[in-house]
Amino acid sequence: MKRVDGNLMLLCGTAHPELGRRIAAEVGMALAPMAITRFADGEFDVKIGDSVRGHDVFLIQPTCHPVNSTYMELFVILDALRRASAARINAVMPYYGYARKEKKTQARDPISAKLMANFVQVAGAQRVIALDLHAEAIQGFFDIPVDALTAGKILAHHIETRHGRDNLVVVSPDVGGTARARAIARRLECPLAIVDKRRPRDDDVEVVNVIGDVSGSRCVVVDDLISTGATLVGAAQALRAQGAVAVDVLATHGVLTEGALARLSSAPIDDIVVTDTIPMPSDVGRFPKLHQVSVAPLVAEAIVRVHEGRSVSELFR
Repeated sequence: MKRVDGNLMLLCGTAHPELGRRIAAEVGMALAPMAITRFADGEFDVKIGDSVRGHDVFLIQPTCHPVNSTYMELFVILDALRRASAARINAVMPYYGYARKEKKTQARDPISAKLMANFVQVAGAQRVIALDLHAEAIQGFFDIPVDALTAGKILAHHIETRHGRDNLVVVSPDVGGTARARAIARRLECPLAIVDKRRPRDDDVEVVNVIGDVSGSRCVVVDDLISTGATLVGAAQALRAQGAVAVDVLATHGVLTEGALARLSSAPIDDIVVTDTIPMPSDVGRFPKLHQVSVAPLVAEAIVRVHEGRSVSELFR
């Protein structure tokens, strides 16, 4: 593919090579060769196998676990591309790490999401493609274009295939996620409920109330990510207590810290669906409730549209 910005070129870091291959297959081209090694003290070294001069380069690197390493690797590759005279450098970040600190909630808090945005730009990115950012405000932390995609259509299609649209209620596990859940409820043409919760400490959740009628309904809890699973376990228990006959969970990013899958599997949850923005844990086969859907077609379509200078907003319909 060729346009004014040069030939399209795809590169992939080591954070999620399988997703990189899936996206490349959807675009219909191979990933460009790149060797990423470490010096004896752990520092990254990058060698890009082909010339990138004058090319429109898309670097695929979700900044997932180990988040500090995947970010540092991203910065080093971006710097290499900038110094190698790529015509345009696009950072494709299906998962944006450090996104949960997007504002100060108490004195002396960092705003880590803004800090990462600064680093990405300084390293050389001229555009970012991201997926289901933890907070929409993060787009404004960048002074370069950001295409903030959503996996809502993919997740809604999974639920419609599994349940149809009858007797469904989409549930937001907290007030902050209401807009995300409402968008999927609109796609499925079903009502919305909200779990009101308190978080006395980080990673500690106390469910307070369910706002909305869920009695006798199949509930679909929608979140942007699953980390410890505590929020979703509490939501599922509250929904069952209010008479829900089934509880499914949808989330874009399966962060899934240690113990999360065991916690979710023992909860009153029937099905857990995440996308492939983050690699699955090695023991995923032990948890039959967990299923994965791919965002590769969505990301690939966004890449082609950006490269060709076409609208990306059509992907939200």
